[in-house]
Amino acid sequence: MLHLMPWQKITLVGVGLLGGSLGLAVKQRKLAARVEGYVRRPEAVAEAVQLGVVDAATCDLAAAVSGADLVIFCTPIAQMRALAERVVKALSPGAIVTDVGSVKGTVVTELEPIFAAAGATFIGSHPMAGGERMGAGAARADLFNNAVCVVTPTPQTPKTAVVRMEHFWQELGSRVLRLTPDLHDEFVSRSSHLPHVIAAELANYVLSPALPKDQALLCASGFRDTTRIASGSPEMWRDISMANRRHLARVLGVFIEDLQEFQHALAHEDVRAIEEFFTKAKQRRDAWCGQGASSSPE
Repeated sequence: MLHLMPWQKITLVGVGLLGGSLGLAVKQRKLAARVEGYVRRPEAVAEAVQLGVVDAATCDLAAAVSGADLVIFCTPIAQMRALAERVVKALSPGAIVTDVGSVKGTVVTELEPIFAAAGATFIGSHPMAGGERMGAGAARADLFNNAVCVVTPTPQTPKTAVVRMEHFWQELGSRVLRLTPDLHDEFVSRSSHLPHVIAAELANYVLSPALPKDQALLCASGFRDTTRIASGSPEMWRDISMANRRHLARVLGVFIEDLQEFQHALAHEDVRAIEEFFTKAKQRRDAWCGQGASSSPE
């Protein structure tokens, strides 16, 4: 059995909702001797410490990662490569680096060789947890409890690093799933990225100022629940959509075809097809919920 050494120093590059929640969870479970955070704004240094999400915070990236045996990127996907190129200069040889991004293909392709050249190991992670509220003030130590966390090693990833990362997420209460980066991106394009596009379009269309103002008065709890995720960060979802555009464009095409079939059934008054549409949806969702589907928002 592989003996897993405790983490001495974990550095969070970015201390928002996910980074802050990681800090709280790691400290609560005593998974590391020290947790430090890198933040961009000087005023965020004191805030992060006061909230208790890290032991120390700094705007000095090199100082933040110096001596860390685990570095976790909790920044927008589009910022990771530039930060990685700065981090390697101060990274300890043998360190493990991971991230919490919602897309893995581009992140792994870009970051893995950067860290390998510095004698470190990059392995992608994606905890399926989050929320609409942003910032360290929204952080929760239980955010990862019972959430699925995907770990995406490649053929170049050392087995010991894979085991350590999977154990890390399990210690935080997550259920770990190992996938290739591309398969991960295919799956989340359907289950996570497509729903965000749909929710955003519902909000754009139904709440459009071009429609009569009384339209919004008829938007009740069903509309609110269906569009909840449209309140997420536009910048973050822009980056996610672009990073996973190949898979997302394909599943959007399939989804549009399915809607066109429903539209055809309406036009031809095909009552049986319309009922079957709703029946299948109810049966499949009820079965999914009955299997203990995670309620962690993302």
